Amino acid sequence: MEPVNVLVIGSGGREFAIAKKLKQSNHVDHVFCAPGNVGMPTVGVEPVAIEELDFPALIDFAKSHQVAWTFVGPEDALCAGVVDAFQAAGLKIFGPNQRSAQLEGSKEYALDFMNQAGVPTAKHQAYADVEAALAGISEFGFPVVIKDNGLAGGKGVVIAEDQATAELTIREILKTPDSRLVLEECLIGPEYSMFVMIQDGEYRILPMAQDHKRANDGDKGPNTGGMGAYSPLPQLSAKDRQRMVDEVVVPTVQGLVAGNYHYHGILYIGLMLTADGPKVIEYNVRLGDPETQVILPRLATDLFDLVDTCVNDQAMPEVEETNDAVLGVVLASAGYPVNPVHGQAIGPFPKQAGIEIDFANVGGSLDHLVGTGGRLLMVIGKSATLEEAQHQVYQYLGKLDEPECFYRRDIGDKALKL
Repeated sequence: MEPVNVLVIGSGGREFAIAKKLKQSNHVDHVFCAPGNVGMPTVGVEPVAIEELDFPALIDFAKSHQVAWTFVGPEDALCAGVVDAFQAAGLKIFGPNQRSAQLEGSKEYALDFMNQAGVPTAKHQAYADVEAALAGISEFGFPVVIKDNGLAGGKGVVIAEDQATAELTIREILKTPDSRLVLEECLIGPEYSMFVMIQDGEYRILPMAQDHKRANDGDKGPNTGGMGAYSPLPQLSAKDRQRMVDEVVVPTVQGLVAGNYHYHGILYIGLMLTADGPKVIEYNVRLGDPETQVILPRLATDLFDLVDTCVNDQAMPEVEETNDAVLGVVLASAGYPVNPVHGQAIGPFPKQAGIEIDFANVGGSLDHLVGTGGRLLMVIGKSATLEEAQHQVYQYLGKLDEPECFYRRDIGDKALKL
């Protein structure tokens, strides 16, 4: 086949990694990313100044630029129905439809689905009323997990250790009309990220990763969108991984088929390996950020082939992984996630063997980059072992002079300090 054009929707580090991987395919001529970011030309990707929720403009662009299909990165667009809009316009697009996207858009909806499909998860209860939620705490004890029911960019979860924190969090989430929250028992065990590519009843499991949500070393500080990740997971046994597939992935896929979801896209499954076996913490209906930046470099199968067969309802190729170890650390703006600094000059970023930079919230120009708040970029190391990859990344970060930024210094320790 002649090389084709593809479009990626989104602007962050996840979309940078997706677009970069697609650009490496022999089947791809041009990769557009809307709106993208100023760092994307460093990997041959063309940013397009169209916002991710401007569906009519995205559809017009896809038609006028002969885009073979579009890959949706962010959950906001999926939950707003971008897939439905593209399909109504006769265009091919990779991602679940609006109904399926409720699995991320509403924690309560996802938990109801898990209960119906027989997928193991935490004990839980949803509330819309402050007093009822406060009274419900006694059913769970402390610590109790409190989740904003809607989309929160990975930051809508608080693990309350005491009554005062729980009450403050509940009142904050339920202060606006129509808001809801979910109380959950606090599960104990290591967390893992599993990414499943689903085409109705068929599925393929991508390389697994471990994310680090808390802002500071030692899993301290507030929840963030993710401060770093690594893959593979030497501490996860083949037996435990198979339990995750048998007890979580299979009933999830069967539940989607039984519910006529016609799911075509990625389903992220956040798992905790408890003493009672694997349990689901949450579903996301797209690739995760920052895990995407470390799992795609380990994907030996052509990402284009996987997506192309999925959108065309053809047999998907098997997923093959490289033997490489990949570890990435996020450079974030000082004050993130509560009140991040904006506009600071960042860089330069010298080239170094084994190191790649995936840009996210950056502005300005390639010669004069500035931070635009939040997670600015990820420094990624690829090597034969996780230990070497971790060493490469922290050696590189140690040479940078970024006074209005910070990063965690313990990404990967959970695998290396067993």
